[in-house]
Amino acid sequence: MELVDTHCHLNFRGYDRDRPEVLQRARAAGVSRIIIPGIDLDSCKQALELAASHSGIFAAVGIHPNSSVDFAESALESLRMLAEDPKVVALGEIGLDYHWDKSPKANQWRAFERQLCLASSLELPVIIHNREGRVDTAPSASHDLMALLEKWAPNTPASLKGRLGVLHSFSASADIAERALELGFYLGFTGPVTFKNAEDLREIARRAPVERLLVETDGPFLAPQQRRGKRNEPAYVRYINDKLAQLHGLRPEEMARRTSHNAERLFALPPG
Repeated sequence: MELVDTHCHLNFRGYDRDRPEVLQRARAAGVSRIIIPGIDLDSCKQALELAASHSGIFAAVGIHPNSSVDFAESALESLRMLAEDPKVVALGEIGLDYHWDKSPKANQWRAFERQLCLASSLELPVIIHNREGRVDTAPSASHDLMALLEKWAPNTPASLKGRLGVLHSFSASADIAERALELGFYLGFTGPVTFKNAEDLREIARRAPVERLLVETDGPFLAPQQRRGKRNEPAYVRYINDKLAQLHGLRPEEMARRTSHNAERLFALPPG
């Protein structure tokens, strides 16, 4: 069984003490390829360093909404230069985060819109971060996010049609899922889809077309139920795959084959 972990922060300090062993366990679990998303310019460079030293590791470059407080136009040129590396397969992780008070909404919007434009010019798909506030407010992060994506999507180049990007670690409503799928986005699922109290999320995953599903760990965060409370790592992506297989009535091997194909199509990955 071959798997692709389409979102893991393998460059984070939480892996410094045993990164080679983490990668060994990933290979043993059938994980042939891993995508490391950037959150700021330094982490993008770290992701590319790891990608350069491992054939199965790829990178995305982008400024996370929580890193957008001092976003400047010069960052776009830096990202453009980093994206020239053939190991860069997407622009991300970009989007909106109303949970943490780390960057004003206006800064987040500006960084997000400018990076969406950059993705179009580079003809790269996007990895989207979307997190709601700690209390319900209107408009929500999801509402604002979709408004920006629905404005951007119709003007993307033909090369991105059908592969605009992924709503990473999907946790929004069924309505948001439907709107994202209608635009042509994929939905990425992480550990929470396995949580005991996540039936609403599982129903969204169950109703989504298999052709639009991706499996992710978001390691070192969001470990699945079987490893909850522990550091997450790429080997655990199999638990996400198994849960999606169960929801769609497929064998785990078949779900792995199809989600790996989805990742290859979206990110233009070479065969594992």
